[in-house]
Amino acid sequence: MTWAPVDTKATNMPGMLAMAQAFEHYVNDQGGLNGRKLKVLTCNEQNDSIAVTDCAEQADKAGAVAVVGSYSEEGNSFTSALEADDIPYIGGYGITQDEFQSLVSYPVNGGLPSLLAGSGRQLADLCKKVTLVRPDSITGDQFPLFLDQGLKAAQHAPATDLLTPDDASDYNAVAEQALGDDKPSSCVSSVLGDHTSTFFDALRRLGPDEKPKVRLSSVIGSVQQSVIDSTGGADSPLENAYITGWYPPASDPKWDEMKSVINKYAFGDDRINVSDPGVQTTWIAYTVFAKVVRGMGDKASITNDSVRRAMDATTRLSTGGLTPDLGWTQADMLGVPGHPRMVNAKVTYQAVREGRLVAARPGFVDMTSILRSQDQGS
Repeated sequence: MTWAPVDTKATNMPGMLAMAQAFEHYVNDQGGLNGRKLKVLTCNEQNDSIAVTDCAEQADKAGAVAVVGSYSEEGNSFTSALEADDIPYIGGYGITQDEFQSLVSYPVNGGLPSLLAGSGRQLADLCKKVTLVRPDSITGDQFPLFLDQGLKAAQHAPATDLLTPDDASDYNAVAEQALGDDKPSSCVSSVLGDHTSTFFDALRRLGPDEKPKVRLSSVIGSVQQSVIDSTGGADSPLENAYITGWYPPASDPKWDEMKSVINKYAFGDDRINVSDPGVQTTWIAYTVFAKVVRGMGDKASITNDSVRRAMDATTRLSTGGLTPDLGWTQADMLGVPGHPRMVNAKVTYQAVREGRLVAARPGFVDMTSILRSQDQGS
């Protein structure tokens, strides 16, 4: 099963469901997994704790062997449900702390901790002052902790923390606060999911000549290529913004296989955008799932329990360079306080140049030592 929120007032991830369905057709056209047909169930978790628990119940009743490449901010609800049924959660989006604590969770990225710590480290070299605009929510309360860790690693002062609803239609007041004295040495980072572009538009309209002097930044998921395109491309207020991601930019040839699958099996499906990190995470998660199941052999019994045991024994699994090699053995765990299941804390630094998201520096940047440096709960 794959679940994600659709048609809600907050963050929506319909592309993850569409990517899972495209992968199903792709694998089955190749003869399945060791001759077995892959069946993918999808569920709208509605950004709601009851709905995601219902999704988990559906997965259990249907005999799903794993929940793969999914998004939910209701971490406590869905991990409790999956733990009760012993169903592995492979390649979640990484937005909740529970995904990095539950023994049935197998993350493929470093989640929000790595993104925000990476963003803080990147901004520390560029900005005298950093202001963070983030949701007034339990999930959002984590954001300044990790951003400040990245800033602190470079002896930079903590960010100014501005809270705002993540489903607001008007961000003028918080934009005015964030703009402050509008100096080029100041940076404003907005992490508001689908509403980030609305905030940056409000910020742009407050700036002189509709071009604020402050540097803009965010993390992938709040800003992706489609947001840049919809806000003006090269004339977007995001031009020259700094973005931290988990994976290489969508223009990287490492994504060619995913793009060909989308083109063949989801052509014309406007839910899928190749630059969407949700879509990318689902692709990586299913790639991991398929490799692990194929590695179990033709005669293995494929159950939730056998898949979980196979995941526990997996190490040095290649995703074709989209992530570092992955594994979930005890030796692969990074020892990040509060996030014991984290196995990949590497990020990419990107920037908006001439309306396109491009690599600001090659390769991955490892946030492990920064995330280990301080207990986020203290």
